[in-house]
Amino acid sequence: MNAQPITLEALELLDAIDRRGSFAKAAEELNKATSALSYGVQKLEEQLKLTVFVRQGRRSVLTPAGRLLLDEGRLILKASALLADKAREVASGWEPRLKIAVESTLDYEVFFKQLLAFLTEHSSVEIDVCESVLNGGWEALEHDRVDLVIGVPGPVPIQKGFRALPIGNGDMIPVIASQHPLAHLANSPEALKAALPKLRRVITHDTATVSILRNAGLSLGDSDKLYVQNMDQKIHALCAGLGIGHLPRHRAQSHLDSGHLLALSLNAELEHNFIAWKLANKGRALHTLSARLATTMGNTEK
Repeated sequence: MNAQPITLEALELLDAIDRRGSFAKAAEELNKATSALSYGVQKLEEQLKLTVFVRQGRRSVLTPAGRLLLDEGRLILKASALLADKAREVASGWEPRLKIAVESTLDYEVFFKQLLAFLTEHSSVEIDVCESVLNGGWEALEHDRVDLVIGVPGPVPIQKGFRALPIGNGDMIPVIASQHPLAHLANSPEALKAALPKLRRVITHDTATVSILRNAGLSLGDSDKLYVQNMDQKIHALCAGLGIGHLPRHRAQSHLDSGHLLALSLNAELEHNFIAWKLANKGRALHTLSARLATTMGNTEK
């Protein structure tokens, strides 16, 4: 079987010659003799049976075939460098990939700001983010579908081998659309309490598939229910007047300020939220990111 002519070394030669504009300047950058570069390009052209460079004055210019070869080759060089970085990080205890479940009630702006800071320092770590609701986050962690859960509500499951750090309380407020037929009861606690059985609850599905599903917020009882898949759907359903439900204050505030939603005269709820991972996971990427998030969102240990 013939040796592959397109090697990383050959691509590096083409890259340097194109960037520097001449064989001599490229040879200086690569600390090679000019004759070595000329031989390398000549050998590549012979093996591929095409012309890579032509002379235009004092400059060496790529042919269309050479341009295609270099453009695609630079992608290979970049991938090769990234692969080397990942291999070095894995050898030093850094995972190449982190799977993260983010609770639907979490303040995403804060989370992604910290994720940006982390990736700026550790760009070779691949991040896979999904959304979780209630017991779904704990279940995903237990069954190794994710490495880290963020903002997952307590209580922390016991005897599961989890490490959990509190990151503050989620301020959940009950709301109703201003256009809802019973919106006039929003500030009348007694009348509202009597009307609760007639009010449809808008509920975000617990993302657990194996564990016991969990409900939180307004007592369900026998009232009508509308289930949605995520927090965005819940907000739109509530604003459309389809029912009542709890929203995290940071997601509800703009709708309250605009008058599209009204806060109900019912007790607000405080969720105790956590960052959690398995004690057996010793990866440096996980511990670096979780420490950053714990410092930003709250660092009292549990």
